[in-house]
Amino acid sequence: MNLTKREFFQVLGAGTMAGMGLGTYAEANAATAYNGLYDIPKFGNVSFLHMTDCHAQLKPIYFREPNINMGIGSMRGNLPHLVGEHLLKVAKVRPGTAEAHALSYLDYEKAAQRYGKVGGFAHLATLVKRMKASRPGALLLDGGDTWQGSGTALWTNGQDMVDACKLLGVDVMTGHWEFTLGMERVKEIIEKDFKGKVDFVAQNVKTNDFGDPVFKPYVIREINGVPCAIIGQAFPYTPIANPRYMVADWAFGIQDENMQLMVNEARAKGAQVVVVLSHNGMDVDLKMASRVSGIDAILGGHTHDGMPVASIVSNKGGQTIVTNAGSNSKFLGVIDFEVKDRKVVDFRYKLLPVFANMLPADREMDALITKIRAPYETKLAEKLAITEGTLYRRGNFNGTGDQLLVDALMEVQGADIAFSPGFRWGTTLLPGQAITREWLMDMTATTYSYATVTEMSGETIKTVLEDVADNLFNPDPYYQQGGDMVRVGGLQYSCNPLGNMGGRIDNMRLNGKPVEAGKKYKVAGWAPVAEEASKAGNPLVWDVVETWLKARGGKVSARKLNAPTITGGLPNPGYIA
Repeated sequence: MNLTKREFFQVLGAGTMAGMGLGTYAEANAATAYNGLYDIPKFGNVSFLHMTDCHAQLKPIYFREPNINMGIGSMRGNLPHLVGEHLLKVAKVRPGTAEAHALSYLDYEKAAQRYGKVGGFAHLATLVKRMKASRPGALLLDGGDTWQGSGTALWTNGQDMVDACKLLGVDVMTGHWEFTLGMERVKEIIEKDFKGKVDFVAQNVKTNDFGDPVFKPYVIREINGVPCAIIGQAFPYTPIANPRYMVADWAFGIQDENMQLMVNEARAKGAQVVVVLSHNGMDVDLKMASRVSGIDAILGGHTHDGMPVASIVSNKGGQTIVTNAGSNSKFLGVIDFEVKDRKVVDFRYKLLPVFANMLPADREMDALITKIRAPYETKLAEKLAITEGTLYRRGNFNGTGDQLLVDALMEVQGADIAFSPGFRWGTTLLPGQAITREWLMDMTATTYSYATVTEMSGETIKTVLEDVADNLFNPDPYYQQGGDMVRVGGLQYSCNPLGNMGGRIDNMRLNGKPVEAGKKYKVAGWAPVAEEASKAGNPLVWDVVETWLKARGGKVSARKLNAPTITGGLPNPGYIA
């Protein structure tokens, strides 16, 4: 698509989250809020609804957005690397409103009490139905990370989410954590549950032996007589970030050249609109948009960035819109295209927050969720302790929820140091709330959540931290993997995000003493990707943490974050301490 400078600023302005802004409805009752907040004027003749990274959260939850999401190099100061008031300024959102709460961590505890929980498939279903009713023919796209992230998803082998997504009306999806259910289970769902109902697309997953496509690379669907191609882009680093043995026969990767071939092929078949349903992570999407031409929009996921405005990227074929729809079923992205003379000539984009107290629960979805959870409800609801502080995960370096995990791992297993993976999924608890088994599973439920204790040299510990820091802060997005820094318990260190590979981590100390390169230290961790760990008889991490929680006497004090000292790249609009 080709936009003049004037048109660019017009559509950028039109891309604010809900036109007038949520502040208009912040004080309204639920019915008024529902009729105002979600009354989004129809535009154009082709519409897509976009959800991503729900991480199996069927019920409304609390979710705190990060106060640290640093961008370096060309990414500094640009979306998605803005937090707090820096993000609100770009989005033209007034602090203190419901919209500000949806997008930022600002005044989080007070705002969460005021505006309530977010997400929940029953409330999301109501919003999807409303948007589809106002936009006949609109397709619902699921960016993946859907079948993982909760106790029920783990215990049902993803079936709870498969059934919920079918009822929700998902039309097309791609994947990432889905693959940790194993190749056979993924194929079973696609060939049986999804057959004739949901298309699973991924142009960048091929067989290791002959390089054949494992999934459809794309589908072409007509919307109001307009042929539209949806090309899938699964998470390219799945065999690195997750256990390779779970996808042993499949090769992944970014595969720009093949993406260009698929775009060209879809155009040759008559597609007038081409969108990529991506699980790359937003920085990777932005770079891909600059390298591949002919894509009208990339609807992205993986990095959990709730983007209130669309980014416009220039390339040799014109321009590409890049968006990201957050996580935890907290947002629904709506992108409307006006297609004339076989091409996109204009668009509108909205990111709608799913406030559970402003959207009535869809009865049919609510009944399904009740049925799904019934066998597990008692187990999920068991109170393990009460938290005296807010527990959250998101943030580049640490979160209080992960701090709880590493504190527990060290104490129960007698370790000097503990690591918790830089996962971005997980839910939030407010002070005074019960730490239930459900919350613990929301923070740890994977198919390989084994707790480990390993002797590591100081040199190895530094290598681990350096590798993860490079995944997070490499100036080339194609060398990033989209997670956050490994969370560390017991160990203090400094980090320079602007440093070169192997030179970002310094001043490692344990109990005030320098960590010695040749000395061995006892290190606890969980979620190992090595196949041997799955056969070693290690306990599951939630059992270890549950033991610690039950020994707290009913209360867990507010966690003190063990975060590194940042020695480069500050000040930064993606960093607010």
